[in-house]
Amino acid sequence: MEAKSVPEHDSAAQPPATGIWPRCRRFVAAWLRVPASRVLRTYDRLHGRRTVHLIHIGKTGGTALKHVLKHQSVTPRYRIVLHNHACTLRDVPVGDGVMFFLRDPVSRFVSGFYSRMRQGRPRYFYPWSEAEAVAFARFQTPNQLALALSSADATLREAAVAAMGAIQHVRSSYWDWFENESYFLSRRDDILFVGFQESLTADFDKLKSLLGLPDSAVLPGEEAAMHRNPEELDRRLDPQALANLSHWYRHDYAFVDLCRSLEDQPKSCRNP
Repeated sequence: MEAKSVPEHDSAAQPPATGIWPRCRRFVAAWLRVPASRVLRTYDRLHGRRTVHLIHIGKTGGTALKHVLKHQSVTPRYRIVLHNHACTLRDVPVGDGVMFFLRDPVSRFVSGFYSRMRQGRPRYFYPWSEAEAVAFARFQTPNQLALALSSADATLREAAVAAMGAIQHVRSSYWDWFENESYFLSRRDDILFVGFQESLTADFDKLKSLLGLPDSAVLPGEEAAMHRNPEELDRRLDPQALANLSHWYRHDYAFVDLCRSLEDQPKSCRNP
């Protein structure tokens, strides 16, 4: 994670920026010499509302979720705060709720590879880093890159390892957001919901019920809105490529298994 996060939709997760309430909140915060967010948190607690944070792990369906949640930021039970990719569990105050979505690590690799190949288009445009440019000049498909990880050609193998460490989304691990097993388990009571990209629609319905969102809250249907890769891309992985990736992301698979094995875990975690 290159940088600490600033919540992307803090303003959306609070009452309107104009009117008497924001002015009162700022006045009280200045008078008490505390952050305005603390005043808001106290206000919510008095009204039985808990703050819950969406940790946005890249290529797991977070863009689609945020498309919905930015318009549904306050419910009778929760105040929803949305974050960018840099927000980690450590950045969320202890006691606040946390929700996030996961995805099969190999599937996430393929999606991340193509997302960065097109530099985030069409929804975004984030130019390649120099290292990414080198990687995509050498490898045109996920299969080529994954196979090269076990190549007998040392130069090609080293280029593949460098590419895996250069391409955004491809290089990241779930543990980048959750630190380690000990810390993750220490925050177990704060984990409000875990869903999976593979069952995004069904898990979103469960999340909608949990948060108390209205029936009108639905996921976007357009590929650009959901930040999806085009369907015609070559997602084929040879058996050796799949084996290489399964080994490369073995620690991510361990995190997925940890989420699924927690006692009293969210139902979606048991049934991805």
